[in-house]
Amino acid sequence: MHSDLPLEQLREHSPALTLPADFESFWSDTLALTRELPLDVQREEVELGFPGLRVFDFSFAGYGGDHIRAWLRLPTHPEGEPVPGFVEFHGYRGGRGLAHEPHLWPQAGFAHLAVDTRGQGGAWTAGATPDPHGGTGPETAGWVTRGIASPATYYYRRVFVDAVRAVEAMRSIPEVQAGQIFAGGVSQGGGIALAAAGLLDDLAGVVADVPFLSDFPEALTLTSDYSSGYGEVLQYLMVNRDQESLVLDTLSYFDVANLATLAQAPALFSVALADSVCAPRTVFAAFNRYGGTDKEIAVYPYNGHEGGGAHQAWRAVEWVRERCAA
Repeated sequence: MHSDLPLEQLREHSPALTLPADFESFWSDTLALTRELPLDVQREEVELGFPGLRVFDFSFAGYGGDHIRAWLRLPTHPEGEPVPGFVEFHGYRGGRGLAHEPHLWPQAGFAHLAVDTRGQGGAWTAGATPDPHGGTGPETAGWVTRGIASPATYYYRRVFVDAVRAVEAMRSIPEVQAGQIFAGGVSQGGGIALAAAGLLDDLAGVVADVPFLSDFPEALTLTSDYSSGYGEVLQYLMVNRDQESLVLDTLSYFDVANLATLAQAPALFSVALADSVCAPRTVFAAFNRYGGTDKEIAVYPYNGHEGGGAHQAWRAVEWVRERCAA
């Protein structure tokens, strides 16, 4: 069943860093430019008639001032006290979904922000946010190679900035405890959450389940599925054969195994040892490099990219509650 190294080797797996010399300045300059623009948080309540829950069509200004759509779900309490918040990012090709869809976090008493990934949505869950910047050159179908000729134009530069702004938007909500904001997601969502943890110094915690976008150099050598996100890069290089160095250089700025080295927030990872989409060693590369000392990883020996599913989701709720209590 296992598709990678034995678990004891995975726990020690920490490949050499491929950090560009200007890695930190690239990101600090990118965020500084974004923060010159107003956050411009907007929300409009959606009347669903759900007892104990208010739902808002929510947006904020992300990269370049582009408005990023989300659903904000607020549990109502008789005391009216602010509640902790969880910002959720979604798997590849997914979006924020529909207003009435059930979610565990508001049921568990947390404010929940389900954030669109710009340009995506429609394959698994609905999205409502375009990516008006588009590409600047050849690309394969999907998003992983959009603008890949330069870190300045690369798609995930915009996505990771959007993630930082989503957390900052959540902090601005009066019904939410600004010091108790967590971020998380599954697959691409887990990778985006790790990027947010690396780019923000005051997240309360991060949940990264079977994260995508980690350790690109090894992920590309292990990928055989050309329909996957990593496979999109392989398809690109099959045609653009002279661009391998350029592509790997761009990806190094967005590799969450690199961004994780900057993170200090408590972290809960999960990994599935039969995962053929996000190979276990790429997950452990991010986990073992993670900068914070309060970290743990849940291991699912017989699961594929579905990971721990509902079991892991509840584990995350309990883990977050423990940190809120602390």
